[in-house]
Amino acid sequence: MRGIRGAITINENTENDVFSASRWLVTTMCRKNGIAPEDIGAVIFSATEDVTAAFPAAGARQIPGFDLVPLFDTRQIAVDGSLPMCIRALMLVDTDKSQRDIQHIYLGGAANLRPDICKSSQKEKKQ
Repeated sequence: MRGIRGAITINENTENDVFSASRWLVTTMCRKNGIAPEDIGAVIFSATEDVTAAFPAAGARQIPGFDLVPLFDTRQIAVDGSLPMCIRALMLVDTDKSQRDIQHIYLGGAANLRPDICKSSQKEKKQ
């Protein structure tokens, strides 16, 4: 089992933005790592305190094949100066890939969280 990390920022605290961002993040994480829904043990989402319009997991639930994937939402701890309007995800997957081969995905303003590993993430365009 491996963990795949990801994060994305939203522009507005609306249900549409939360759902759209969650779907974009999760589908990119899966695509970049060759992961199918049946490979996923669980996805844990956290959101900063200013994301209150919707549950990120509810957006991911809209992805085809995610009806049986265990999804969980939690609140990101508040730290002074931290990135606002941010949704993070930890996807636990069954894969033969080594940790070195996992592609962690940081989109939008969240690319600033891990510039050391998100060069390919920064080039992703919203679909």
